[in-house]
Amino acid sequence: MRVSEGPGRVYRRCGCRDEMTGKQFGTGCARLADFSHGRWYFALQVPGPDGGRERARRGGFATLAEAERACWELAQVPGPEAVGRTWTVRRWLRFWLSELDGRLRPTTVLNYRSIVEKYLIPHLGYFRLSKLRTKTVQRAMDAICRQVVRGGRLISPGSVSRIRAVLRSALSEAKRQDIVGYNPARNLRLPNGARPHAVVWDDEHEAVWRETGLRPRVAVWDLNNLAQFLEAVRDDPMFVLWWLVALRGPRRGEMAGLRWEDIDLAAGELTIREQVIVIGGREHIGPPKSAAGVRTLALDEATVKLLWELWHEQRRRNGGATPKGRVFVHANGRPVSPDWVTRRFAKLVKQLGLPPVRLHDLRHAAAGLASAAGVDLTMIQHDMGHASPVTTAETYIYIFKKMAKEAVRATAALLLSHAKVRMSLEGASQA
Repeated sequence: MRVSEGPGRVYRRCGCRDEMTGKQFGTGCARLADFSHGRWYFALQVPGPDGGRERARRGGFATLAEAERACWELAQVPGPEAVGRTWTVRRWLRFWLSELDGRLRPTTVLNYRSIVEKYLIPHLGYFRLSKLRTKTVQRAMDAICRQVVRGGRLISPGSVSRIRAVLRSALSEAKRQDIVGYNPARNLRLPNGARPHAVVWDDEHEAVWRETGLRPRVAVWDLNNLAQFLEAVRDDPMFVLWWLVALRGPRRGEMAGLRWEDIDLAAGELTIREQVIVIGGREHIGPPKSAAGVRTLALDEATVKLLWELWHEQRRRNGGATPKGRVFVHANGRPVSPDWVTRRFAKLVKQLGLPPVRLHDLRHAAAGLASAAGVDLTMIQHDMGHASPVTTAETYIYIFKKMAKEAVRATAALLLSHAKVRMSLEGASQA
């Protein structure tokens, strides 16, 4: 072994192992006395992205001169660029995730971590940041596109886009810190895939489902099915929750986190301030999904009456004490969890024999009903807690169209019932 007079430590080591323990001798191998044995390495302190300094080790050089030259060259590189030359993609991704804790919603960080560990590290983790090229990333994404997921299906284009988005965000941060010169996750060719739009359960779709068991990936009830469900669960302890989700469209975590102090029954208003999220089986209280999720929803007289009935019921159950804390609780006073609400809804739907929908699909139905009632898109965006009306339109466009057609038919029927006009629609139905 030799210690260099340069900026770092240069030494020679080999891969010989002890026959008894299986451990490498490293720099202590007796055969290193022969200069043809082993390879040259160097260790150097370089700046880290967190502002501290850390040890970088490179090796495999055939001669001492090569190792010293590489050590000197790395020592001349600015701190951020040195990180790019010494850190692997795996190490940067995990560091980037650690920096996101506390800045993003815990569920968002959890989803990012799942994507990083399941897709990005296996395909790109061993590359050094400075060696990452667009061609390399494209090959990795092409390999991910060929992966088979649950059910024997190819991974969806939407999932691939989310994977690319996580990588692009991580490398954008590396570029912002001057660790890399450009973002190789940009300008990739990805498969096109439309977001699955919700289908309204009309008579035709329901007939096919009952005969074959086939159902759309995302479906919502029409007005008749929704009314049938609400009538059937009128005596359910969580009826007010089902009513609110179907009418105003809050998310399940927002309902689980709703408190009595967030409701102004005199003014007929309900304010969404926080939600309950479940991570690893544990519940956490946090802000809504986005800044737009903090919103105030107007309540109609029927909904106010239902909430008053629930308030008086909880007051009676509490021995006359004013209800405080969470609005939706079990009989023993324990707050409901989002997962329990989802399971309870699925059980009720199955018991009633209604076309299958998710609890989240009641939110879609609420948007469609509001559109059919003539509510402005911007107001629907506000009520749904979307940051942009574009998101609202893209998510619910098919529901809007279906509801709009039904509204037009109802309007025409109303006009024809009052106007003394004789019309034959037979020709129109054949057109």
